[in-house]
Amino acid sequence: MLRELTTIFSWLLLIADLAILLRALLRPQREPASRIAWFLTILLLPVLGALLYLLIGEARISQRRRDRFARIDQALPRPGGDPEAARELGQGPYAAPFALARTVNGLPPTLGNKATLAADNNAAIEGMIADIDAAQSSVHLCFYIWLADNSGLALKDALCRAAARGLNVRVLADALGSRQFMRSRHWRDILAAGVDARQALPVGGIVWTFIRGRVDLRNHRKLVILDNRVAWCGSQNAADPEFRIKWRFAPWVDLMMRWEGPMARHCQFLFASDWLAEHGDDLTALFAPEPPRPVAAPHHVTAQVIGTGPIQAYPAMTACFAELIHAARRELVVTTPYFVPDEQLLYALNSAARRGVRVALVVPHRNDSRVVAGASRSYYRELIAAGVEVHEYRPGLLHAKTMVADGEVGLIGSANLDRRSFELNFENNVLFANAQLAGQIRARQDEWIAQSERISAETVKRYNIFRRLWQNLSAMFSPLL
Repeated sequence: MLRELTTIFSWLLLIADLAILLRALLRPQREPASRIAWFLTILLLPVLGALLYLLIGEARISQRRRDRFARIDQALPRPGGDPEAARELGQGPYAAPFALARTVNGLPPTLGNKATLAADNNAAIEGMIADIDAAQSSVHLCFYIWLADNSGLALKDALCRAAARGLNVRVLADALGSRQFMRSRHWRDILAAGVDARQALPVGGIVWTFIRGRVDLRNHRKLVILDNRVAWCGSQNAADPEFRIKWRFAPWVDLMMRWEGPMARHCQFLFASDWLAEHGDDLTALFAPEPPRPVAAPHHVTAQVIGTGPIQAYPAMTACFAELIHAARRELVVTTPYFVPDEQLLYALNSAARRGVRVALVVPHRNDSRVVAGASRSYYRELIAAGVEVHEYRPGLLHAKTMVADGEVGLIGSANLDRRSFELNFENNVLFANAQLAGQIRARQDEWIAQSERISAETVKRYNIFRRLWQNLSAMFSPLL
């Protein structure tokens, strides 16, 4: 009897394993590399591999939440753009990136924006607090990580002051990235002060979360919107540059930008989408049509907001990155803390360098993820052979996500050049066209390159066999993560 039960159980396991293997092979919109990685994992580790696939093999969101996102997307009004911006872009060499970006959220390009680059992490926090203190009607804030350090508590106090003045203060913090802050008295202080503060993508019980979706689908956005007219966005979390939860890699070096103009309403659209998804109050009134405003020549920054996430039908952010890379004619400079490209992005970078574009990639020398660091370095040989300059930033963890083409157009925001940002996280970026603004970011990029070590082909050749094995294994299994 026991033998028969064992045989039946073995057959059931085999059938279940084969079913999961077929699901991994038949899953639509999956790269061949990802299929191969999961095929090998399930084949070589039948029970564990199948279990891992069920837990993290797909970007699963509960059907209830997916339906909610769809209803919000259909009902929420899109803020308008500028036909003149579309005409200008359509006649220039960078029409394709902006045209593709518009299809992501239905948000058109805008004119009449003023952009100010924060000097450093501390200056960005000070600037956000000054804007919160000057706000007159509403303060909206969304961060992935919020720490109870000097910066995090200063932001908390500013929000409490705004609520005490009677403003509508709404806060979203990622339930996983900001979990320590949410468990502290500081979160309770915010709620007691009258701030409407909510968890983005609440986790709940880990087991149930894994059953209904994935615990690692996170809201990675960094947004502060004030009075529907000023917006901050970039790579910085609500934390000090010392980033004390990972102090060994400090300082964290970020780029945050203050935007003033119609583009702020487009950032508001992303916040409102996330806010309504967490059962917040209706923010539709914020998108009522506004009378046309004259464009001030010094503030003529063309900007377009891009918000991506796992609810979209394809990896839209990597497509936008790749389209901008393909549009580059003379120079492309890219900074990212986490470089784990998919085939589309790697091909775009290599082909740009091969057709004569000066391509420079800047990543941290010390990364807080050993797997990501290993995977990143596995691509060095191919990149350098194609003509890409690879630089490793030495002083700390370069966390800024920037891409500037030809000193004229660029992308900044929260998205890394890795599969997690492309497929799993909710991200926000800004695509812009303005030579002066691009030049300011290029100057910052040059400062980072000056503090970096350029990796040569000889350096890569000196990697020993064990190091190369780790790097290639990290890259091979990166589609699983």
